[in-house]
Amino acid sequence: MVERVGFRRFSQANGSKNMTARHIIIDTDPGIDDAVAILLALASTELEVDAVVAVAGNMPLAVTEANARAICELGGRSNIAVYAGCGRPITRPPITAEHFHGETGLGALVLPAPTMALRAEHGVDATIDLMRAAPAKSVTWCALGPLTNVAMAVIKAPDIVERVGELVLMGGASRALGNTTPAAEFNIHADPHAAQVVFESGLPITMIPLDVTHQVRSTPERIARVAALGGPVAAAVARLLEPSGAQPSALHDPCVIAYLLAPKLFQGSRVNVAIECESALTLGMTVVDWRGVSGRPVNAKVLRTVDAEGVYALLEERLSGSSIPR
Repeated sequence: MVERVGFRRFSQANGSKNMTARHIIIDTDPGIDDAVAILLALASTELEVDAVVAVAGNMPLAVTEANARAICELGGRSNIAVYAGCGRPITRPPITAEHFHGETGLGALVLPAPTMALRAEHGVDATIDLMRAAPAKSVTWCALGPLTNVAMAVIKAPDIVERVGELVLMGGASRALGNTTPAAEFNIHADPHAAQVVFESGLPITMIPLDVTHQVRSTPERIARVAALGGPVAAAVARLLEPSGAQPSALHDPCVIAYLLAPKLFQGSRVNVAIECESALTLGMTVVDWRGVSGRPVNAKVLRTVDAEGVYALLEERLSGSSIPR
């Protein structure tokens, strides 16, 4: 088991910027697990969420951007800028995942319609503006959905690559195989051409695949511990963690935020990742060259193992903290 780390909380006045925090942009398609990831980020004062940018993926864009705003309001952060990005993949027809996330995208959780305004600027342009205003290597880009917005930003403004300290994405699979097709994970399969652009962009990528997230399961005991914390946010998270089928749900996207907060809970290797964009059978497959046999240059750190109990301990600690509305 990976060594546990302490979870230190920093003080932060309501509504003020934490100048010592790690600045992040969350690109997301909420989505059940996206919602938990956003709430974990909002509960962690080591992170300064500069923007939340919605993308089409688990649900159409009109649903994902509204869900993003509703989640920010639930987390007591209606001051965060939420933007709508790309409404469809670069080339392939859109796919969605209502079969898993439900008609609203949030499973059994029902939230009020958001009152905070959606920002007028396109999410890709807003991301570029934020990146260009930031010092080199200072922004962490968190990609929780298809990589359409990320790819389009890099295509439109390749200079922003130098502003990114790390792109941490949930997507892909290796030995775990796919969850949407036998070969492909949903986020990559939803826009494989965008993923190909991103993995060939030179961005400093950390990839969290199904191989890791399938290790982090929301068992009844873990859900009960979250529910026992009390307060509307913990109650909402417990509802989101409820299984949608016979098996406990995996905590996919929150692993991105957990990695930022406690990287020692995870282990991985630097390898080459290539994206299959030609084969109809394996479209969106992430071909991970663990042994270096391809001769292709290293382009990502791919995580392989996780201390699942540590991730849930972190989630419980943050949801019980004073920064969460109660």
